[in-house]
Amino acid sequence: MKPEEFKKWRKSLGLSQKNAAEMLGLKIRIIQYYEKGKKGKKTINIPKYIQLACLALEIQHKINKI
Repeated sequence: MKPEEFKKWRKSLGLSQKNAAEMLGLKIRIIQYYEKGKKGKKTINIPKYIQLACLALEIQHKINKI
């Protein structure tokens, strides 16, 4: 998952950075790093377990809409 995909995922669920952080068990700052793809000059990759958690939350969101 690329930074722009992560941000698109968050916005598609209507989540603020704070809400996304709470749902994923992260700090807001980590969400910001993932969305920028960087921490200072260092490239940040979104871990697989976060990508899987995002997918699970997306599925849960779709089920709750039905």
